Amino acid sequence: MENGKMQPASRDEKKLRRTAWVLVAIAVVGGIMIFSAYERYASNANRADRPSYVGELRHNLPVVRQDGKRVALDELRGKVWVINSISVSQPESCELTVQVMQKMAKKYASRADVALISMIIDPGPAEQAVDKLRAEAERQGAQLPQWWFATTEPVILHKYLKDKCKLGMLPHQKDGKWVYDSSLVLVDRNLKLRKAVVPQKRGGPPFVTGFDFAQAAGWDAKGIKTGTDKSNVEEMQALLEATIEILLQETQRDTKS
Repeated sequence: MENGKMQPASRDEKKLRRTAWVLVAIAVVGGIMIFSAYERYASNANRADRPSYVGELRHNLPVVRQDGKRVALDELRGKVWVINSISVSQPESCELTVQVMQKMAKKYASRADVALISMIIDPGPAEQAVDKLRAEAERQGAQLPQWWFATTEPVILHKYLKDKCKLGMLPHQKDGKWVYDSSLVLVDRNLKLRKAVVPQKRGGPPFVTGFDFAQAAGWDAKGIKTGTDKSNVEEMQALLEATIEILLQETQRDTKS
C-alpha cells in the first residue's frame, strides 16, 4: 500500500512456472494411475477364467473363535478366504477337506490377505464350545490370525451355511450321524462367494464348479480319469489354488461384480 492506495502484488514468474510444472506432473501421474487401474480392472473383467459370482455374505455373522474372542466375519473384508464345515464328533467326515485346508495354510502362510475359517457344526454345550474349538484347532495345527476355528449357536450357523454360503443342504442328524455338505466355500475381498471357471478348449460355455472334494474323491474311487497325471482330488486342489490366485490379483474395487 502506498499513499493509502493498494498496489498490485509483484509476480514471481519463476515460482509460477515451477508451480505449473508441479501441477502438470501431478496430473500426469494421476492419469497414469487411473489408466493403470482401469487396465487392471478391464483385464480382470475380461478373463475367460474369472471366478463366477454366486452370492454375497451380506448378513454378518458373529462367531466365537478358538481364542475365546467373539468376532464378526465381516472383519475379513479385504481378504480372500476359504470356509469349510467340520463335525468334531465325526472327524472322518471332514478329513479330506481338513487336509486341503492344511495345505492352503502352508501354501499361503506368508500372505496376510488369505484366511481360512473352519466352522464347527456340532460344538456341544455353549460352556464347552471354546474348549472344543481350541482342542480341534491344536489337533489340526491351526494358528491365528490365519486360520479360525469358529462356531455359534448351531441353528443359526446351520442356516447361515446353507442359505448364505450356498451349501447344498442344512446340516442335520440322521440315525445319529451328521449329514452335511463338506464343500469348501471361497469368498473374495468384498465378501462375495466365488466358484471356479474353466474355459473349454474346444469352445462352448465354460465349466463352472464349486469345490466339492468329497465328490472328487468319489470320482477317483470309481476310476474316473482326469486326462492328466493328477487325480480328481489333486485337480480340484490345483483349481482352488488357481482361483485363489486370480482373486488375490483383484482389488476390492475390482470385485464389484
